[in-house]
Amino acid sequence: MADFRTHLSAAVGGGVLMAVVGWQGALWTPGEALTVAGLTTFGGILPDIDADQSHAVRLIFNTLALLAVVTGALLMDARLEPGMLLMACGGLYIGVRFVLSPIFKRFSVHRGIWHSLLAGVLCALATSAVSYRFLDLEPRLAWSQGVSVMVGFCIHLLLDELFSVDLTGARLKRSFGTAFKLFDYRKPLNSLLMLLLAAGLMPWLPAWRQLSELAAQGMALWR
Repeated sequence: MADFRTHLSAAVGGGVLMAVVGWQGALWTPGEALTVAGLTTFGGILPDIDADQSHAVRLIFNTLALLAVVTGALLMDARLEPGMLLMACGGLYIGVRFVLSPIFKRFSVHRGIWHSLLAGVLCALATSAVSYRFLDLEPRLAWSQGVSVMVGFCIHLLLDELFSVDLTGARLKRSFGTAFKLFDYRKPLNSLLMLLLAAGLMPWLPAWRQLSELAAQGMALWR
């Protein structure tokens, strides 16, 4: 299994490559390219959200807490007085960082459902839905951000599988096949719940036509 530094380096490299290629191909502005790089990097460590006491899980929940504060501030700014807004944002940070994190650790298993393509799809769709519905981003950019998370997620899973192959001894380690999988085969009910969550995001997503156009433009850049 690749370590945190390897995952982070690969995700940063992939994110920078996506950002620069997309920027040069006029898919996004320099500012949008920076967001693409950041979300690809975040997606590259996201599967280790179930790795208790790791560098990744602390960084992930710190980032999620900050994102919750920013999103909450944007949504509640026009409704609350400054003092109440500050308290609400503080509550969001504490809730995600110090309440949600321990609960998640208690009920998650490393290399379980979060090391699957299904989990990557859920995170990507959630990112696009939040960007489109709550941050009021245009459909093209909202889809770009979701795709960025998915690309980073796949980089992580592929690295874990590559590190499951012992090239010196020409053998497969016991961890082979536990990372890059469609869903958690050992716990199908958890996978079904995650699939339902992903399906529940459908009404919140931008038009799928925008995703198709983005994919076509992206493929053209690599030819």
